[in-house]
Amino acid sequence: MKSRSQIRAGRSRFPDQFDRIPDPLILVIFNKLADARSLGRCAAVSRRFRSLVPLVDDVYVKIDRVVTVDGDSCRSLTLSFPRPRKCFSHFLKLMLFAILRPIRNLHNPHCGGKRFLPQVSHRSPAQVLKNFRHVRRLRIELPAGDVRTEDGVLLRWRAEFGSTLESCVILGGTPTDRLPPSSGRAGKAEDDGSMPESFYTNGGLKLRVVWAIGTLIAASTRHYLLQEIIEDHPTLESLVLTDADEQGTLSMGIEQLKEFREKPLVASASSTRTHLPASNMKLRYAPYLELPEGMAMQGATLVAISPATDDTDGNSGREECDSFIRGAFEGPLDAAVKSLVERRIYLMEINGF
Repeated sequence: MKSRSQIRAGRSRFPDQFDRIPDPLILVIFNKLADARSLGRCAAVSRRFRSLVPLVDDVYVKIDRVVTVDGDSCRSLTLSFPRPRKCFSHFLKLMLFAILRPIRNLHNPHCGGKRFLPQVSHRSPAQVLKNFRHVRRLRIELPAGDVRTEDGVLLRWRAEFGSTLESCVILGGTPTDRLPPSSGRAGKAEDDGSMPESFYTNGGLKLRVVWAIGTLIAASTRHYLLQEIIEDHPTLESLVLTDADEQGTLSMGIEQLKEFREKPLVASASSTRTHLPASNMKLRYAPYLELPEGMAMQGATLVAISPATDDTDGNSGREECDSFIRGAFEGPLDAAVKSLVERRIYLMEINGF
């Protein structure tokens, strides 16, 4: 067995090669890594890494699932097992339940307090980010989209917020294969750029309004939940909140984050989302739209929403909104937007809610 002096001599003979890497280079690597979980593992490697991880500028937080932390009844704390096929397995599960139940009810003997284990194993993004004190660019990914649609319907949205909604663009429709050339020419001949009468009678317009309202509620809810993160991280310059389905993206830049901190956020009557101002909704529609890569879209709809203002000289604001719309999506969806912006606009007004 080696003595302590021999172990120390071996360490000095083979120094840690990570110590030869300068701190700025390690920070570059950590910023490229970005993922909060991976950075947490890096922090466990050494004291040096642990001191450098909080200094990263770029952080990405992926939320795998939404877990309710508070339990209202004892049933929320019990273990659920499938029906046993054999008496012996049933007996083992009863023993396991008897052992684990006191642990699960720790600090909650009367089932009236908070659940203990979920608080330890599942943390909110604000809790995950509390050790990152120099974050400049933050990206958070939710487990799924918020707006429900019918099977086969594609819905994408992007929204920009400051202290409240600044602009929102929605693209929806049913993706399909491109029709044969003869069918495509016939469809174009009948399409004069205006909405067909059937769009009003078969519920098409009502469905698009439901998309718009659902998107605004989803975006304002996401915005409301960012309060704690923005307040705890004054160094933030860019914040993006998206989802694994790539349905919706909420973004805030440096000026919008500054406005958020300076102006008090106004909650809606439900107090679970940001109040939305009265807005104008511009809707463009095409019964059939050909896209690149052999794709097409039926019932293609582009909705642009922006707050209604009394400013008569709003040319710069309109230009910024148009630029945001044209750059909202990529690939075939970008081609769909460019085709739809040339079509006739149908204007509607939405009251604040």
